[in-house]
Amino acid sequence: MSALAMATPAFIPSPSNGTVHLGPIPLHMYGLLLAVGVVVATLIAERRWQHWGHDRKEIGDIAVVVVICGVVGARLYHVASDYELFTGSHWVRAFEIWRGGLSIWGVILGGAIGVLVMTWRRHLDTLGIMDAIAAGLLAAQGIGRWGNYFNQELFGEPTRLPWGLEIDLAHRPKGFEQFSTFHPTFLYESLYCLALLALLFWVERRFTLRRGQSFAFYVSTYTFGRFWLENLRIDFAHAILGLRLNAWVSLLACVGATTWFIWLARHGRVDPKRYPEAAASGADGPPARVSGATPES
Repeated sequence: MSALAMATPAFIPSPSNGTVHLGPIPLHMYGLLLAVGVVVATLIAERRWQHWGHDRKEIGDIAVVVVICGVVGARLYHVASDYELFTGSHWVRAFEIWRGGLSIWGVILGGAIGVLVMTWRRHLDTLGIMDAIAAGLLAAQGIGRWGNYFNQELFGEPTRLPWGLEIDLAHRPKGFEQFSTFHPTFLYESLYCLALLALLFWVERRFTLRRGQSFAFYVSTYTFGRFWLENLRIDFAHAILGLRLNAWVSLLACVGATTWFIWLARHGRVDPKRYPEAAASGADGPPARVSGATPES
């Protein structure tokens, strides 16, 4: 047995189960944290939209459809990318979302489709609303990742670091039964998302962003970090050319979002309600400039 398998107290003990009881009603922490994340994301998006001079009800009017599209997309992506888990008599597990398995890629894709459809139907600013939602998504991910903690899933490689996560034998992947503590990738990602949330707020205050750049910034920076976290995980995943499928998705999304961010800086337009001074000064074209800077004569 390796030294890593020796009994050392884990800094982060895992819960014995992912369910709490409210009287006779069992509450799955994964689903509860998902619901909390959705509420927080919606409130943040509404507040941002109102702060930018728009009617916050416009967010509330589309929120239910966007959330449903996001959840459906999240589950469909997981079922499609890990189809072998739902074959044969296990097909019913596709509906058991409290067990985990809501992919952020499906959330973004499904939610984006919901935003596109609803903003088109209601004649709203699609890119502006996506910008408002970006911060809420980061907050929701920071909260929702703790659902993986309660389910003892999606952890990283074995580690003896003092913040190693203790995983019960029943939840350890095949070939890792002799190890007891693993990298808490749920915690890494949660903290990373919250740090990105603070960074996004700083960037928005510091610079005059074009419509869509906040959302592009979110996708670009999140996928950059997710690429490294994805390669730290040891749960089963399909691989392409030696990289996990979701690592490839992260890499391609990062490149695409970064390219989009740069393109918007050169060709995008400023929301006059969000940045009234910049719009009034004519800073409506490329490149993005520091807020409050004196316009060129």
